[in-house]
Amino acid sequence: MFMNKRWLSVIATMLATSAAFAAEVPASFDAKNCKAEYPKASLMNEEQGTVTMSFQVSATGDVLESKVDKSSGFKNLDKAAIKAISACKFKPGTKDGKPDTTWTKVDYAWKLD
Repeated sequence: MFMNKRWLSVIATMLATSAAFAAEVPASFDAKNCKAEYPKASLMNEEQGTVTMSFQVSATGDVLESKVDKSSGFKNLDKAAIKAISACKFKPGTKDGKPDTTWTKVDYAWKLD
């Protein structure tokens, strides 16, 4: 009985260690250097809101695919945010400690001053 518990402990430790190495870290970017231009029509209409987007980023930091997860409530703002952030260079995400293609979420807040 004692021997079985000991082996179970070793196996559990090995599984926990493997899970730590299998972790995925999503891509990221410098939001200060990557801003979208406020659409003129949205400025005139005083539109504001936050758009939540997902980006698939390659191991080299380029955006492969993008989509709106939650709209700001205004199509012009959503389109401008997708266009601007898709053009940004991302720091690639990692899988098992190596750069790899990953999905990352970005919230972009449109606010009038």
